[in-house]
Amino acid sequence: MKVTVVPAQVTTVEDKITGNLSLSQIALFCVPVFGGSLLYAALPPSMGYMLYKLVIIGIVSLIALSLSIRIKGKIVLQWLFVLLRFHARPRLYLFTKNTTLHREDYPEVVRQTEAVVTKEKKPISLPKLDPSQRAYLYTKLDDPIRRLKFETTKKGGLNVRISETE
Repeated sequence: MKVTVVPAQVTTVEDKITGNLSLSQIALFCVPVFGGSLLYAALPPSMGYMLYKLVIIGIVSLIALSLSIRIKGKIVLQWLFVLLRFHARPRLYLFTKNTTLHREDYPEVVRQTEAVVTKEKKPISLPKLDPSQRAYLYTKLDDPIRRLKFETTKKGGLNVRISETE
């Protein structure tokens, strides 16, 4: 038997009563039946057949059936409630951080800054090595006893380490 864990946040589970119909859909189907019988008894001539009574009951039935259609897991009536809540919310934001209304007025602090002289860094030109010096350097770098490591720092610097192991 397969066991699934339902999260505690899921509180909007609809129970299916008959087939694929939920309680709200069945209630929408009952509205034209009970409402129509009430209209049939209340409107003149009382308990008598008139065409306008059938037209009103038919319109109420079509509205109730169209509100009980399921779209993306919700019935149309629930989508209407979502739209009504959206359009009923206020459009004017009462608080915004961009205004200076009701803020304390602090005077600006004037700081005297000293002129900082920056030295321009010139690129370092490396000397050209002749072939014998280059071969000596390559043998020192390839030596397994002295390991060469290139490490980058968090700020983008490059550290070169040569460590001897015994």
